[in-house]
Amino acid sequence: MATSPSQQHHHHHRRCYSNPNPPHPHPQPALLVFSGGTAFNGVVEELKNFTTRVAHVLPVSDDGGSTAEIVRVLGGPAVGDIRSRCLRLSDQSTVEALAVRNLLGHRLPLDPLQAKSEWYSIVEGDHFLWKGVSKPYRETIRAFLVYFQSQILCRAEESFCFSNGSIGNFFFAGARIFFQSLDAAIFLFSRVSDIPPESLVLPVISTNDRLTLGCELWDGTIIRGQNEISHPTSGTMELIKKESFSAPALPSKIKRVFYMSSEGKNLLHEVFPSANAAVLEQLNNVDCIVYGMGSLFTSICPSLVLLGIGEIISSKSCLKVLVLNGTRDRETNGFSASCFVTAITDALNRTYGEPNNRLQNPPSHYINTLLVPRNGEIPVDVDCLAAQGIFDVIVVDSLRDPKVGIIYDPRSLIRSLVDLIDRYMKSQVNGLIDTRR
Repeated sequence: MATSPSQQHHHHHRRCYSNPNPPHPHPQPALLVFSGGTAFNGVVEELKNFTTRVAHVLPVSDDGGSTAEIVRVLGGPAVGDIRSRCLRLSDQSTVEALAVRNLLGHRLPLDPLQAKSEWYSIVEGDHFLWKGVSKPYRETIRAFLVYFQSQILCRAEESFCFSNGSIGNFFFAGARIFFQSLDAAIFLFSRVSDIPPESLVLPVISTNDRLTLGCELWDGTIIRGQNEISHPTSGTMELIKKESFSAPALPSKIKRVFYMSSEGKNLLHEVFPSANAAVLEQLNNVDCIVYGMGSLFTSICPSLVLLGIGEIISSKSCLKVLVLNGTRDRETNGFSASCFVTAITDALNRTYGEPNNRLQNPPSHYINTLLVPRNGEIPVDVDCLAAQGIFDVIVVDSLRDPKVGIIYDPRSLIRSLVDLIDRYMKSQVNGLIDTRR
């Protein structure tokens, strides 16, 4: 990747890292990952072995599962994806850390009566899940679960269904309402579950409001709600099958995703929330930007369409890596690799949104490297990618997951990222040496 002298100068403070576990404490490379709550989770623990300087940017518009029930009764942003990433990053090195992780990762039974009964046992502190959790931890966690319970009881007109409920989500919701701040709730959760301090879990929008994702199809249809776009279910408490391609096809391909007011039903109710300032700050200071695998339009694009995100990414001369999905889903049926690139470019340029907010950057300003799983379902159309300015396509070893299909081998994926970053850092250093001769 050629870099101009001005770009090289811009990076003069960086150092070269030749291996992920150096004998000297060189600073680790800093990454920012755009992803959703499920697909990228599988490689998070492997990534931690390479660098803990990672900002995980996640959407807060999920409206499925137990998150939907919390949002329905208590309002606020959806925290399910954030909770699941926090749990993946949490410490597992001691008996107590594992006990806390098991408690916050626990789901209640599907049967509503059994779920309610188990919930009361947890809130009262006599459930077996508390075994191994010391008194200070127990009282801290329990206080927010009790607070969550009191908030539900305050809204007596809405009966809350605990079916398949996530204890971590309930803890999160209790903390968010208590502090009136999503960031404070994440800070508390990060400390309770002992996440490395340099690993950040950032909601792409820092808000106490409910956020509703909408999408516009090419035939003009408007679909309201993340779940309706990606995994529509017939009943409210039906378990969402994120792994299987079982949903009926969309009537037309997706043109764009956008945010709508909680009451609205059509394009007139589009709203423009601000990106979290912490996300913009992190974007300005990273060595590598990664668009993770996952639901393209409902996990990745909701973070990209916000004002300021495209501006910063296009202005940076760093590694920008798209991790291509291994399987098709309802959102990307019939897509080739270049279609993914186009969708990400359109989201960052806000091509089909408000005319005054549009950018006109080419794809290569947003993506310069593509990682592809071996034997993946998405055709890699190298000529179209080259026409988009993307020439660096790297094949990564994959595994076949019986539920999902082709997924990345986590170790191979992180090794490919390590090699890429290593190569990039060396080219920066060599470029600097050349300019100083």
